[in-house]
Amino acid sequence: MTDETTGKLVVFKGKEIRRVLHNGEWFFALVDIVAALTDSPNPTDYLKKMRSRDEALSEGWGQIVTPLEIETPGGKQRINCVTAEGAFRVIQSIPSPKAEPFKRWLAKVGYERVQEIENPELASQRARALYKAKGYPDAWIEKRMRSIAIREELTEEWNERGIKEDREYSILTAEISKATFGLTPSEYSKVKGLKRQNLRDHMTDLELIFSMLGEASTTEIARNRDAQGFEENKVAARVGGKIAGNARRELEEKSGRKVVSKDNFLPMKPDRKKITARKKP
Repeated sequence: MTDETTGKLVVFKGKEIRRVLHNGEWFFALVDIVAALTDSPNPTDYLKKMRSRDEALSEGWGQIVTPLEIETPGGKQRINCVTAEGAFRVIQSIPSPKAEPFKRWLAKVGYERVQEIENPELASQRARALYKAKGYPDAWIEKRMRSIAIREELTEEWNERGIKEDREYSILTAEISKATFGLTPSEYSKVKGLKRQNLRDHMTDLELIFSMLGEASTTEIARNRDAQGFEENKVAARVGGKIAGNARRELEEKSGRKVVSKDNFLPMKPDRKKITARKKP
């Protein structure tokens, strides 16, 4: 689990784990993880021995580990790094008592995932509890959960209509956002001062509503037109977003207030008491 702002592995909080952003994802120095979880004076040697006793880990080493340059006090060094997923795989092979809490946590997460597959309502309940713990208001949480459901309905529709690649999903999503708000998701994130945080988790009530309208409209249009493949669904995305965009502009004209806002749910600076950066209307 990583902190969405810094990319720091939360489970290693308080430990010095070097990290680097690569292809839009955080990678962590493997020797630092081993040093944090074992008493080995030589983490590199420990890794070699660990691979020799875990054949499966050794065979998949190339898929788990990526050598990357990391800035250190002595200059840049090329170090074996892993993603958060890769780190958890390595942890499973560490017999140290310090690794046991993480193994139990992984087992718990895995069990909860199985429960959610059998009963999807549990996933919704846990998401609500997480947002509540972060200080989001109940009314916002309900809108966010509804927006998740609408998004899932749209992506399922796209999948059935021949959209398979992640890049195509991103382009179609950007088309809806551009037509709805006049901004792509990346441009929108900059407006709100976000880095790697989930944009929708930082939208206001109205922003969520128009986001839902754009995606729900796109789903309806794709069905009615029986849009097939990327190009036809791209047209449907533009039309669906335009419907929401027209509604947004009409509201702004009548209310005299812009819907797109810099307001977000980022933690405030230590000297401020409020837990979010949102302004009162």
